[in-house]
Amino acid sequence: MTPRCSRRAMLGAATALGWVGRSARSAGSDAKPAVLGGEPVRRSAFPRWPIIGDEDVRALVDVLKSGCWYRGNGDRVARFEQQWADRLGSRHCVATANGTSALITALNALEIGPGDEVIVPPYTFVATINAVILQHALPVFVDVDPETFQIDASKIEEAITDRTRAIIPVHIGGAPADLDAVLEIARRRGLAVVEDACQAPLAEWRGKKVGTLGDLGCFSFQASKNLTSGEGGAVSTQDDRLYAECLSFQNNGRSGPGMPGIFARNGANLRLTEFQGALLATQLARLEPQSKTREENAAYLSEQLRRIPGITPARMYEGCTRNAYHLYMFRYDPDAFAGLPRSGFLKAMAAEGIPASGGYAPLYREPFLERALDSRAYRSIYSSARLASYRERLEFPGNERLCSEAVWLTQNMLLGSRADMDEIAGAIRKIQEHAGAIATA
Repeated sequence: MTPRCSRRAMLGAATALGWVGRSARSAGSDAKPAVLGGEPVRRSAFPRWPIIGDEDVRALVDVLKSGCWYRGNGDRVARFEQQWADRLGSRHCVATANGTSALITALNALEIGPGDEVIVPPYTFVATINAVILQHALPVFVDVDPETFQIDASKIEEAITDRTRAIIPVHIGGAPADLDAVLEIARRRGLAVVEDACQAPLAEWRGKKVGTLGDLGCFSFQASKNLTSGEGGAVSTQDDRLYAECLSFQNNGRSGPGMPGIFARNGANLRLTEFQGALLATQLARLEPQSKTREENAAYLSEQLRRIPGITPARMYEGCTRNAYHLYMFRYDPDAFAGLPRSGFLKAMAAEGIPASGGYAPLYREPFLERALDSRAYRSIYSSARLASYRERLEFPGNERLCSEAVWLTQNMLLGSRADMDEIAGAIRKIQEHAGAIATA
């Protein structure tokens, strides 16, 4: 059990060190927590998202007036693809309708299909898994490292079989997975790597943008993302052949570079619209300064939270040279909060004016997976013995622990001021000081 000390003592020491801001100091130990009827630490809203400027409006109106709303007769999507490829340092980029479409496009470019196995983490958004299932392949889960929230690369090797075709490392929250280990395993075992960088625009591994180190990288521009057009996505690659396959697949199989015929392959309509291409170009102009603000505020907040017993910010791997901070993630230990369960902590945070969530639940316990495994298609492709063996392996203690301890703050909260970060830390200290009363209320 983590030893506890009084909040008064912690604040006294912290103030002497100069790391507690005005807002945190104002939340004295005698202040009743808001969840018990006291005054909240914060009453104002965090920065809204998305941020909308006049240039966004002009860009959308220009497309509207042009009458060229589809990428086939406009140039906004193509221009954004080049801009995003340049920003990433990627040879190619193909825009798609959303991040899920990017993953589906990437897997089809690699010809992932029935009977194949794809390594995935269990701590991810469902789209990572759905993309594999839509190919009628098996998503093979590898447990996570709770300290980093990322796939535990040391456990990948034991999950590989002669049917494994690819690994999808997911850069959760904007922090890169351990790409040194993942890429080395993939190289040695002859596997493709599809980076799910949907939450990690501009994140870096050893100075290179994530999404450019594997065979393919996938991005999402959904409404909550750091770069957004409401919906949207992209696939990046350095490989000319994979680029042609992706370009063709998202356009109903129409010919890509070096691909003969009118319809060169199977495909789907997963195209981005000209409206979204125009909006992404204006939003992209703000991405770098916004990213710097998130990084600076995250570093400042982490410095404070590491001093609070029971609060452990997500650890980054040594190779991470930039975290995109789509989420600010930490783990919560109820033992340091008088046994207050995480649900009670989250409720108390909300009452203090600090919205937070518990993140993902175990995906492999959701009904969609069993429904897929029990479908006519899967029972036709896979033997009963193989499916039974698959079901038996759906135990991941690291993920179970993380799903019970995780706390998320959204990226827009990191676009505020230092005083905002002080209020987040101050609310947590206030809850800790009164955790016993909150737990028994």
